[in-house]
Amino acid sequence: MSTPKFPLKEAQILSNEHKFIVPKKCIKVPADLAVWQKSEAYFEYLGFILALNEAVKEKPLDYQCPQSASVDNVIQMLSKFDEWITEIPPTEQPQRFGNKSFRIWHERLQQNAIEELKQVLPEELHRAIAEIVEYLYESFGNPTRIDYGTGHEMAFLMFLCCMFKIGAFKEDDKVAVVTKVFNRYLELVRRLQLTYRMEPAGSHGVWSLDDYQFVPFIWGSSQLIGHPRIEPRHFVNQDIIECYSKKYMFLGCIEFILKVKIGPFAEHSNQLWNVSGVSTWSKVNNGLIKMYKAEVLAKFPVIQHVFFGSLLPLTPMNNPPNYRGAELNELPQCLNRSTPPATTR
Repeated sequence: MSTPKFPLKEAQILSNEHKFIVPKKCIKVPADLAVWQKSEAYFEYLGFILALNEAVKEKPLDYQCPQSASVDNVIQMLSKFDEWITEIPPTEQPQRFGNKSFRIWHERLQQNAIEELKQVLPEELHRAIAEIVEYLYESFGNPTRIDYGTGHEMAFLMFLCCMFKIGAFKEDDKVAVVTKVFNRYLELVRRLQLTYRMEPAGSHGVWSLDDYQFVPFIWGSSQLIGHPRIEPRHFVNQDIIECYSKKYMFLGCIEFILKVKIGPFAEHSNQLWNVSGVSTWSKVNNGLIKMYKAEVLAKFPVIQHVFFGSLLPLTPMNNPPNYRGAELNELPQCLNRSTPPATTR
């Protein structure tokens, strides 16, 4: 399969007359998924995931890469959101999950996000804020249910995608957007999840990849391709996790899971246990991409919450790119096991 080309250069041809709009939810019934899967938004988003996946191949989190002022500004914005958690401690309440203080945190987000984005973006791009801020609002969890899942993760990724499309992020920012911006986002949402005891949104329990995230496993497995020491079978080893969790996103995810779950790994994280049986990181990466397409991008409970606007429109894509190379169709059998393995590690 040829290297996917996310059309970053389209950002350069957005004219001063481009009409930004407040995006809306448009997927109302399951039958609408067919419209989504043929839309510009679908192929733009998938191309974005694949292009950044290729960009971070074999690159650890401490890889030295260029980053624009907008990258630095988004990281500072996320750090400010993190400070709000300290300022808004969890409320003492009887129920174990869903601390109501998250609603106060989220209300502050809604009150301040527009002004924060004015600090992130150069003045000539402020007219885009009304559109991209909607994705930011959705990126950290639902304040009513006090839950978080792959749909919220997807909203933040769409925000990052839009930042490329308006020209705030540049072509050379692709690596930094994963290793610096997205990794900082993961640190923030993990703290939100722990502090406010957020429920997993739509979790399938032990049979899902993870209660909260998906894409860091894709990009994280790409980082590990060709690693001279760490093979997929090693990521459940405690010494590997301790040595490398700060360098590789995949291992950082495993470290967090082990922090919040108890019991044998094969029982509480069966799908990830199955991944450890795949022979190479390339196969893991390809299998996870196909799994993401099937288990997230093709699921109505997730896509019904997606916003569509001028940057990610629901209009049909003319001559859609072919993201169905042989690699993406070869889901390793061990990702399809229906029962946990008999042995534990």
